[in-house]
Amino acid sequence: MQSPIARAALLAFASLPLVVHAQSAEPAASASAVPAGASSPSSSSSVTAATAPTDANLAAAEAVTALAPIVVTAERGPQALTDAIPQTAQFDQQDIADTTATDLPGLLQLAPGAQITRNGGPGSSASLSLRGASATQSLVLIDGVRVDSVSLGSAQISQIPLDQVDHVEVVNGNVSALYGSGAIGGVVQVFTKDGGDHPPRFNFSVGYGSYHTQTQTLGANGALDRDGRTTFSITLARTRDDGFSSINPSQAPGANPNANGYLNESISASLRHKFNDNWDAGVRYLQSNGNNSYDNAYGVPTDLNNLYSKVSQVSVFANGRLTDWWTTHFTVAQGDDRSVSNTNGVYNGRFDTDSRQYTWQNDFALAAHQKLQIGYEHLDQSLDSDTFGAPERHVDSVFAGYTARFGRNQIQANVRRDQYSDFGGANSYYLGYGFDITSHWKATASYSDAFRAPSFDDLYYPLSGNPSIQPERSHSVEAGLQYASNALGVMRLNAFQTRYTNLIDYVQTTPGIYLPENVGHAKVQGLEGSWSGHVGKTDVRASLTLQNPVDLDNDVDLVRRARRFGSLAINRSIGVWRVGGEWIVSGPSVDSNGNLGGYGVVNLSARYNITKAWWVSAQIQNLLNKDYETAYSYNSPGRGAYVTLGWQQQ
Repeated sequence: MQSPIARAALLAFASLPLVVHAQSAEPAASASAVPAGASSPSSSSSVTAATAPTDANLAAAEAVTALAPIVVTAERGPQALTDAIPQTAQFDQQDIADTTATDLPGLLQLAPGAQITRNGGPGSSASLSLRGASATQSLVLIDGVRVDSVSLGSAQISQIPLDQVDHVEVVNGNVSALYGSGAIGGVVQVFTKDGGDHPPRFNFSVGYGSYHTQTQTLGANGALDRDGRTTFSITLARTRDDGFSSINPSQAPGANPNANGYLNESISASLRHKFNDNWDAGVRYLQSNGNNSYDNAYGVPTDLNNLYSKVSQVSVFANGRLTDWWTTHFTVAQGDDRSVSNTNGVYNGRFDTDSRQYTWQNDFALAAHQKLQIGYEHLDQSLDSDTFGAPERHVDSVFAGYTARFGRNQIQANVRRDQYSDFGGANSYYLGYGFDITSHWKATASYSDAFRAPSFDDLYYPLSGNPSIQPERSHSVEAGLQYASNALGVMRLNAFQTRYTNLIDYVQTTPGIYLPENVGHAKVQGLEGSWSGHVGKTDVRASLTLQNPVDLDNDVDLVRRARRFGSLAINRSIGVWRVGGEWIVSGPSVDSNGNLGGYGVVNLSARYNITKAWWVSAQIQNLLNKDYETAYSYNSPGRGAYVTLGWQQQ
């Protein structure tokens, strides 16, 4: 019988513990921020809230924020990006169109503080680290709903294609006080596509490229009635490639050197109706099915391994304004995370997480620029597996938040209590402060704590589970400086420190037997710089992180966490052309089985608008054909060229 560590290895290290000892083997208003599922405003929505400290510079401050994107993740409610106290990034439709990425992990490589570990090509297991936190400590939500595996404790982010995504928000730092377990390194919010107030419009695209990659998308969105009260959106997408060998046989002789292909088929849909000026309701649906051929470093060279994955979610929401000062939001959601594996055609395991989430959030306008937020969430999670059984998990959560602005001063305070049926409760809090130095400059500071609940593997896996372990804990302090203007966009520099205690580590108790215990300690200190804006007509997105991720128990670096990494994306429209490039860099890091070298990857893209409706795009990924690894012994794609032809009804 496999231990959970061995299972993680067979799943290509999908879940990384924060601390690994030497003897261990590591293998919106929106649907998410306002849990009722209302769409967040578009990135070009105007902001009317003044950010200036006095009437004398009020006009200047409004000019600064007039084109600021609206985000909802940092305080579970809409606010200008420049008003967010935690480090927050947004990727809108233009950003997604500009990137060479095709899935969520590829896009997140451009987010400040984010590192992506892949175990092969598209569709292979991928994990996210925000500010040095592990995959289980970086929370992923889709339209406000958790999509993580209750067994592994992390989400299958490689199964979230960008074809289904409207925009993405990333908040860095401890925000468990807003979202509960796992929000230690931060939160990634994925917003699926929504309908628009216009007649129905259709679109499609087809693409072909290296590794015999084939892509097809078909979609429609718009209003079903003349007054635009009922809107819809639906997108179908399919991607297939022949792939390459995921594992380097010279580093893992037991792996099959054959190419590992991937097939993904996905659909997203939404329907919303506005009853009157005060109430709206709707439903959202997302499903992504993946079939990935993968290599097993612990098998034999003739093994053929396949992993079938499914991430799905359906949510029903309602938003209402009860009075001029009270708005309420309801969400009921059902999610499924499924993985089924086989070797040489023989079935060898199933892990199926079923999640049901109920959210009721209330926002109260206490006075000008003051808001109180009170909410309740209930989460039911169960695991259906033929490997081991576990009781259902029930979580009852209450949360409250207060945000206010007094002249130049800005305050955000959040508290949350999560009560778990299987191990008890956990409290978390966030206290943030912002000060407008001038109409362009702002200083921020925050102190917070967060937690990560044990996964079912940690608690119940046969011979390797420990039902008595408690949540992992963290405390974080942060200070930041922000510059924002229409001329340059938004620039931020943040210094942060996060201390981890009670970390779950697998410790050998008897020969060959490892049990999880709360014995780990770690610390991550760092500087994080970001810029999202433009120079003239050239759009720029840049980030750089310098960090010191240390396992305090063994005085070594945390695995797969580089001490320095960053990205740069530049795009420009020239007539009917849109051209751009990306540079993704990382310093060296350590893995449990060996060292990982630093690398720099360059991607290029171009799009030509043939007519107002027809367009063609081309990409070159890994232009310099860099040979690099993000996980020891796992290959990364070489140079590849891709072409897409698309049509959008006008």
